[in-house]
Parts: sequence; C-alpha cells; structure tokens
Amino acid sequence: MTKNSSTYYTQHRKEMIPALPKHYTTVLEIGCGEGRFRANLDLPHEYWGLEPVRRAAEVAGEKLDRVLIGTYTEQMDALPDHYFDLIICNDVIEHMTDHDFFFETIKAKLKKGGTLVASIPNVRHILNLYELLVKKDWEYKDAGILDRTHFRFFTRKSLLVILARHQYEVEYLKGINGYVGDSFLKRLIAFVIISIMGHDTRFLQFAIRVLPK
Repeated sequence: MTKNSSTYYTQHRKEMIPALPKHYTTVLEIGCGEGRFRANLDLPHEYWGLEPVRRAAEVAGEKLDRVLIGTYTEQMDALPDHYFDLIICNDVIEHMTDHDFFFETIKAKLKKGGTLVASIPNVRHILNLYELLVKKDWEYKDAGILDRTHFRFFTRKSLLVILARHQYEVEYLKGINGYVGDSFLKRLIAFVIISIMGHDTRFLQFAIRVLPK
C-alpha cells in the first residue's frame, strides 16, 4: 500500500482498541486521516483531528468535531493547552523530524491524568530483519517499516528509554499485528527466528498508552 492508495488514510485500526483508556471526554488524533478511527470510541466525547493531507482532512471534517490541516509542529500553537484527556497517534511519531520535541511539548496539551495512545513501528520486525540480515539490504519503500518518509526507527527497548527520558508512565505496551506466514515453511522459519531473536520480532508495531508523571 502506498500513500497514494485510497486506503492509506481510511484505516480503522481496531487492533488499537485495547490500548484506549476507560475514560475520555476530549480527544485529539494527530494524523487522523479520513477520521475513521473515531468509530472505535464508544463513550460520549469531543473529537479533534490534525491531518497534513488536505483531501483526507476534508473527509475527516465530515466525521469529526474539528479538524486542523497541517503537521503537529505547524499547528501545535492552535491546539489548546491542558484540554485533551486522550491524544492518539497511530503510526505518526516516526514521521516527525524531532520525536523528543513531540514527547515533551505534547504534555502541555494534555489535562492532568490525560493519556497518550500510539502505535509505533518495530524496526526489529522479522521481515525487516530478514531484509537486513539475509538479503543484506536496507531499501526504503512507499510504506511499511522502511517507509521513505520515516525519520525515526524504534525498538521496544529504545521506545522505553525514550519514554523514561521524558518522564512518562507506561500503562500499556503490547505488540500488535504479529507476523503470520502464508505457508507451513514460512511459519516454521519464523518460529525459529523468533525463538532466537526474541518474541518482540514477531510484531510489526507496538501499541502504547502512557501518561506524564
């Protein structure tokens, strides 16, 4: 799937539902695409979206309460401080040129006790390790872990280090979108590699829910 695909901005991301907090009233989704993720929330709430692609943002405007067009750094001053009790970033942080700046400044947008929910690609995913260790390649692509628009790469360990550095408490962290081979041989090879390299290599992304300490 490429970014020109009509499905790139229409993901429902139901695998992220378990990461959502039990309570929320004011929600901001950074990189909201066409606003489909809102359908996963079942409590009464106000929902803001932030999306840099105008076409997708215009579609999101039909579903969300308010949509700002632009990146986080472009629109951060337009976001009210201490207003949101849930901020969502599904596969967005890796596209930011300065993730440390984001993790620090986004705290000002959260209410006390508010949480940040995000999915983060795992650079140690088994297919990426295969490309690197077996094919000896590191080729940027239109989508996926080596998306050519990714500025940052994360492992589970490095993600925890970053969250600790910025003084976040981790309430939830689990691997999502685990690898499932399409043949017995691929599943067998994957089992061997995962057994050797670690269970985290099975997952394409990590789902997290964190809050500032």
